Amino acid sequence: MPELSARCPYCYGRMHVKTLRCDHCASEVKSAFSVPAFLHLSPDQQKFAMDFIRASGSLKEIAAQYGVSYPTVRARLDRIIEALNAEKAPREERRAAILDAVEERKLSPQEASRLLSDAERQ
Repeated sequence: MPELSARCPYCYGRMHVKTLRCDHCASEVKSAFSVPAFLHLSPDQQKFAMDFIRASGSLKEIAAQYGVSYPTVRARLDRIIEALNAEKAPREERRAAILDAVEERKLSPQEASRLLSDAERQ
C-alpha cells in the first residue's frame, strides 16, 4: 500500500480526500474531508519527523542516524516546522513541494523547472 501524502505524486499540487472506506464492512463515506497538516508534508519529511520523535527530539542522534551534520538536520527540521506553521498560498505551497522533491532526488532539476514554469502560468 502506498504512503499517504496530500501531495500529487505527478505535479506536487495539493490533493483532497473525498472518500473514506471501511475495510471491515465496505461502507463508504463521501465528502470533502480536511487533511491533517502532517499529511501535507512529503513522505520523506513525514519519515524524518517520525524518526525525530522516536529519537526523543535529539537532533544529535538524528544527525548520527542519517550520517549528516547537526546544522543539516537542524535546517531540515526548520523547513518541516515552517511547512507545518505556514498558511501559504497554494502556488507557494506547490513551489516548496517541488523544490523539496528535487532535494529528495525524486525530481530532476529540469523536470522541476518545467513544473515550476507550468505553475507560474496557472
